[in-house]
Amino acid sequence: MQQAQVFDARRCGVLLHLTSLPQANLGDDAYRFVDCLCRAGVSIWQMLPLGPTHNDGSPYQCLSAHAGNQQLISLELLSQQPWITPESLQGENITAVMTLAWQQFDAHATASDKAGFSAFCEQQQDWLEDYVLFREIRHLNHDTAWFDWPQPLRDRDSQALADIRTQRADALTVRRFEQFIFFSQWQALRSYANQRGIYLFGDMPIFVAHDSSDVWASPELFTLDELGIPTKVAGVPPDYFSETGQRWGNPLYEWQTHIDENFHWWQQRLETQLQLFDLIRIDHFRGFEACWEIPAECETAIDGRWVEAPGEQLFEQLLKDRDALPLVAEDLGIITEQVTDLRRRYGLPGMKILQFAFGGDASNPYLPHQHETDSICYTGTHDNNTTLGWYQEIDEATRTHLHSYFASDEEMPWMLIRAALRSVSGVAVIPMQDLLSLDGNHRMNVPGTVEGNWRWQFSWDQLEEGTLLRLLEMNELYGRKDQ
Repeated sequence: MQQAQVFDARRCGVLLHLTSLPQANLGDDAYRFVDCLCRAGVSIWQMLPLGPTHNDGSPYQCLSAHAGNQQLISLELLSQQPWITPESLQGENITAVMTLAWQQFDAHATASDKAGFSAFCEQQQDWLEDYVLFREIRHLNHDTAWFDWPQPLRDRDSQALADIRTQRADALTVRRFEQFIFFSQWQALRSYANQRGIYLFGDMPIFVAHDSSDVWASPELFTLDELGIPTKVAGVPPDYFSETGQRWGNPLYEWQTHIDENFHWWQQRLETQLQLFDLIRIDHFRGFEACWEIPAECETAIDGRWVEAPGEQLFEQLLKDRDALPLVAEDLGIITEQVTDLRRRYGLPGMKILQFAFGGDASNPYLPHQHETDSICYTGTHDNNTTLGWYQEIDEATRTHLHSYFASDEEMPWMLIRAALRSVSGVAVIPMQDLLSLDGNHRMNVPGTVEGNWRWQFSWDQLEEGTLLRLLEMNELYGRKDQ
């Protein structure tokens, strides 16, 4: 599905990650949520990256840029397969459960089902084989990072890897099977959503985690030394929000190597995401024009510097064989004219966040009168407080500006929801917490912290039919109900 189809009409979306569903998986709740979106006149479901996470649960630091998080597999849906007995799916450990599921698949699945599994493994082999090896070796080394593994495994010695493939053949097959089931369940959900006019909107971080199968498999594409340790890392410079900037710690790209390989790694990454989503947000789009390069020995981002990135060359390569790039640029923060020019040259919509709009003057680019049709308007994002929580914390001057601007005393967060929906932005996206009028105790993430994030879930009794009808009426009023 091309980006032009998503932006062929004014649309409304809801931001809700899969883990925030009551069941937190690809099961019945996901289908029920699609049905709720339909009743509210919503035609876009936006979520966060779907990859397997580290222990902190952050979907922005995944163990793979391609794989799906096996924890999102619905065992309830899996139990409905004819080749399995539901009793075998009991247990808390997903790998142990999937091992039993594989054994039953291997023994009882039809030839057609087995051919489907073989075809999946062949189609995805460019990333899948590295990923299953990475996960199995990581498991054998007590889930330590790959750069702390024994040297032959760390450096991908061919004999050491051959030994793992032989000794752990069954375990590797189970890991392939997990991905087959994840992608199968995902495609069923995507088909269900698309048939009902719902587009799936994903998220692709510009950088990947240091401890990931991607970096282990292709260390030459990243700024690493011979021990696999980054020599330069990513972040952002000091600004109004932080005197020391942000040191993210992700290894930067060896861009010249990517250029020499015609950006094959990026093409493969985009292709995998397009198997999952109709539209993809690129997190930290600014980094495609220039990255904030921090020497790895520096504890803060203060001593970094801007280094140009080959964004134009990359997007030209990605555009080959495509009419358009189905991408949205996360262009928040301090954005230069060069970044805006790069975004517009390739027809990528940007983002407008209403929580950033108030407390200043009329030139603020996030105020609705400054919006453009090639943008997506949000009340807030997964990194913001909920809109009600934000409203409860802002100072009196910001609150006065807000009410004066809209000349309205409509209750929050619906005042900002209405503002997003009537904006000229082609798409308006409402976080689920705002739709439910929840306060700051329900936010998804607090940037710069590691405890307590990514855990929020709603319950069905919080979502009243009247809320869906109210959103439907607004979508009809502001021309966002897809006919």
